[in-house]
Amino acid sequence: MSGKKNVTFIGLGTMGYPMAGHLSNSGLFNVCVFNRSQDKSDKWIQEYKGRVAKTIKEAVSDADVVITCTGRDEDMMEIVFSENGMMAYLKSGSIFIDHTTTSCKLAKHLNESLKSKDIDFIDAPVSGGEAGAVNGVLTVMAGGDKDILESCESIIKTYSKSITLMGEAGAGQLAKMVNQICIAGLLQGLSEGLLFAEAENLDIDKLLSAISGGAAQSWQMVNRGKTMHQRQFDFGFAIKWMIKDLGYCLDQAKGNQTNLSFTQDVYDRYTNLMSNGHKYSDTSALIAFDELNN
Repeated sequence: MSGKKNVTFIGLGTMGYPMAGHLSNSGLFNVCVFNRSQDKSDKWIQEYKGRVAKTIKEAVSDADVVITCTGRDEDMMEIVFSENGMMAYLKSGSIFIDHTTTSCKLAKHLNESLKSKDIDFIDAPVSGGEAGAVNGVLTVMAGGDKDILESCESIIKTYSKSITLMGEAGAGQLAKMVNQICIAGLLQGLSEGLLFAEAENLDIDKLLSAISGGAAQSWQMVNRGKTMHQRQFDFGFAIKWMIKDLGYCLDQAKGNQTNLSFTQDVYDRYTNLMSNGHKYSDTSALIAFDELNN
């Protein structure tokens, strides 16, 4: 026996594929991957070292730590609770880390369900987009037990730059909701600012250089300002996923009675953009809303 932990990574999408790759490249763990579409697994194993499981049972039965990074609540429900889902095969004493952005309700449900089988759960949504995943510099917001999270830091740090424990199970998802609410606001403000500047024929390169050094500076401005002006929207985090994330925010806000009218407006704009051919455009395509609706 090598003494290495057996770590299974489930979900080789835009984010999960490179995250599992960093995990493999670390050489610190026995890595197994599983993806519902086999072609992704086949491609991954040609690029990285590890083992590909053909079934959920094969993937998780011997895993000390199982990591998931899928799309939405429905995906997690199927992977965990379906007839051949993980719940039937996870071993007692193992740890389950979910990097999927889900609802807080699901995170709490997973925690309670897994606790009944002596399995520890950490909800750990990530921020940083495709570039952050590829470069291994994601930001992780976690909910769960402090000691359990600390025991998994060597795993999570292979693809992240920071890990913050926000509170009990579900708190990670709540922090991610705040993250997405703030991004929605930043992109709407940046879109309107750029449209105003374009209408006045300002030099956009000079403008962005000037204001990105002051109080208006943001990651979105630095990384997306120029490409938004050029109407280039192919950067990984698709509008369809932002609609999903903001939907969780709006649903949660109903329960805590927060007025998210601005977020609702941005959500509606993204829904409109998706119906007008921007389903897979980056979230910075928000700047195109007025052009499509005038």
